[in-house]
Amino acid sequence: MDNEMMLEPLAETENYMVYTTRDEEGETVYHVEVFNITLHFYEEEWKEFASLIQAIPVEE
Repeated sequence: MDNEMMLEPLAETENYMVYTTRDEEGETVYHVEVFNITLHFYEEEWKEFASLIQAIPVEE
């Protein structure tokens, strides 16, 4: 198997990036880069995190 990790960008701004990769078993891993910190989520964790973010009210 190729050791090179394939990144699939989902969204990107000047300071943030969200992308996916696949682990050794083929499971999708979601990565959220915030400045110099990266959070890693498997599918079920990602769904919960995405729901949490969507529930935040946007103040204008």
